[in-house]
Amino acid sequence: MKNFILFVALMLLTSAACAQKRRGNIKDMVTSSVVKIDSALAARYYRMNIDTAYITRPTTKWTVTMRANVSGAEIETEGIEKGPSQDENGQHFHSEIEANRKATLSVGVSYLGFTLSVALNPAKLMGKYHDYELNFNSYGKRFGFDIIYQDAKNFTGWYDQEGMERIELPDGMLSVKTLNVNAFYVFNSRRFSYPAAFSQSYIQRRSAGSFLLAASGQGQHATLDWKQKSELKMTNIGVGAGYGYNYVPGKGWLLHISALPTFIFYSNTSMTFGDADVPLHYHFPEVIITSRGSIVRLWDNKFLGLSMVFNFTNIGHVESLAVHNSKWRIRTFFGLRL
Repeated sequence: MKNFILFVALMLLTSAACAQKRRGNIKDMVTSSVVKIDSALAARYYRMNIDTAYITRPTTKWTVTMRANVSGAEIETEGIEKGPSQDENGQHFHSEIEANRKATLSVGVSYLGFTLSVALNPAKLMGKYHDYELNFNSYGKRFGFDIIYQDAKNFTGWYDQEGMERIELPDGMLSVKTLNVNAFYVFNSRRFSYPAAFSQSYIQRRSAGSFLLAASGQGQHATLDWKQKSELKMTNIGVGAGYGYNYVPGKGWLLHISALPTFIFYSNTSMTFGDADVPLHYHFPEVIITSRGSIVRLWDNKFLGLSMVFNFTNIGHVESLAVHNSKWRIRTFFGLRL
């Protein structure tokens, strides 16, 4: 009996030792894999074809950034509404509508260029904001883009039509779905850095500029539910070029400004008031313009700044239908590099 007990005890001790060894081997394998992945990411992160006299990568791997964002949108239309017979003299109309401004707070964590962020809209949590908006942007060394989608029903404004009193448009009467896309290519990517101004994954050490190639697109569907239903549909695609400049007035400072005008080569726009159609006639120049600006202050392992992105679309002519669309976002941020 004693021999049996000793045998069982020995087997249990042997099994425990083997299990501990296996756990140690697994732990070593996981640690080795993590080290290899980290080394590969670091090699990719720092192996860039850049002029280090002008731009550099931060020496740290981790970055934590806190942001406060405010955004808004406005639509202006002007034209002449014709009756069933196109030979009739039309009535001039003009309208301006603006969406309630959206404010969000967000926190982002970046590791070797990969970022995960979480945003919070206090007004939406309190039931005061019911719209939906998605902002997705990427600022790379050579390529970058902004994608902005908004589904809004909180527009307010006014509408004037010849021979009628001004109509005030209260909240909830207008529904607008808008998609804005802008992409760019940087020619002087060795010395000029968009990320230094907007994502802080690079540091601009000396002033530099670059010509930019750009493409833009916009799609919009607006519906006004008033005495008679009015509807606006449009799709626009443009290409163009612009210029961006990073000015470094002193150590730790960066001022950025850029403009990307694109000329619309494809446009499909229509507007209806009840049973009446308002045709859109092409009128040069029809453009989509994206402008950006930022101010960044760096010291030690910290940075603080303010950035702005503004989109403007101009299509049509006031003798039939002209539509001016604007969308903007202002962001303040504070970050730590760890």
